[in-house]
Amino acid sequence: MPRSRPPTIFFSAGEPSGDLHGANLIRQLRERCPEIQAVGYGGPKMAEAGCRLHADLTALAVMWFARVLVNLHKFLNLASRADRYFRHHKPDAVVLIDYPGFNWWIARRAKAHGIPVFYFMPPQIWAWARWRVGKMRRLVDHALCSLPFEEEWLRRHGCNATFVGHPFFDEVRRHRYDERFIEEHRNRPGPLVAILPGSRTQEVTHNLRWFLKAAAIVRQKVPDARFALACFKPHHAELARRAVEQSGVPVEIHVGKTPELMRLADCTMSVSGSVSLELLYHTTPTVILYWISRSAYFVQGFFRKVKYITLVNLLATDGLESEDLTPFDPSQPDADRILFPEYLTCEDKSAQIAGHVIEWLTDPAARAKRVEALAALKAQVAHGGASSRAAEYILEVVDSG
Repeated sequence: MPRSRPPTIFFSAGEPSGDLHGANLIRQLRERCPEIQAVGYGGPKMAEAGCRLHADLTALAVMWFARVLVNLHKFLNLASRADRYFRHHKPDAVVLIDYPGFNWWIARRAKAHGIPVFYFMPPQIWAWARWRVGKMRRLVDHALCSLPFEEEWLRRHGCNATFVGHPFFDEVRRHRYDERFIEEHRNRPGPLVAILPGSRTQEVTHNLRWFLKAAAIVRQKVPDARFALACFKPHHAELARRAVEQSGVPVEIHVGKTPELMRLADCTMSVSGSVSLELLYHTTPTVILYWISRSAYFVQGFFRKVKYITLVNLLATDGLESEDLTPFDPSQPDADRILFPEYLTCEDKSAQIAGHVIEWLTDPAARAKRVEALAALKAQVAHGGASSRAAEYILEVVDSG
């Protein structure tokens, strides 16, 4: 029986990365079904792709309990608005993208109205608070997994899961680089170290000082080293300028040039996150830092259920099932098998971070070995098509309904 109206899909994405992946998914859906209506919560990139935003949820991208509590009334209002929309308009599907705290609320309201729920890039419950798998079973009809081991793990725990691939690899393939910027910086003397302090303000404020301290150590050993800092927002660039001035380290600050700097850099210092997959795509040797307060470090020990916090390291090892959950120590004897040295810490690890950078800048053989290992993993996992496969899956379910 022909459908009486175009299908309507409600989206909810709260992170800048989720906004990006949501936009790519909407484009793929519209390519297959031009009349589809996309509405809901997201950000500017989803709006550009044709989503009618009820609110810019990316403006509330927050972490940790205190920050969530401060904005709790805003989240409750948005959840109530979604509930009213579901009741009066009943979209054909709800697509959630990452952002688990708020999106669980959206899933619960959608299920109450009998609307099928898809989770594109589901939360990493296998890594943090595994008891949430019960929520996944109850509230999500279709988990569209971005990592190959997620499908098996979720299915083993009773969830309907399908591996579609990671949408970050779609984005890096379609990205148009500023070739003039790349050519200009490639011709400058000295090796380039890119600093990637994160896309959230609190990530920048927590981690940048340690990266700058590490950069000062690197310059002592490699005087011709250049440093370029990639900022996600102009506001972050202002924060970075003040920090750089205080550090006394010469660092160029750029906004909106992260992919170019990844491609240019001899190596990078980066905050943990899905950005590690983009660094894998560029086979850029990288040391990872995620600095948190002492109290937050204590709390994470109760929630974290994997040894490694970096996706690249999880893909390269059996870290998902490791019985040893102590944070990875890059100084241990067999640490070379871990592709991105990582530090989840509440301490000053700037000297250790600098040590990895100095090695890659002064030992060509060590750097070449690391690049070769990254290229081998990239060949195994960095395949595109996640957004395309997800779109086909969603439309097949919506059409059959």
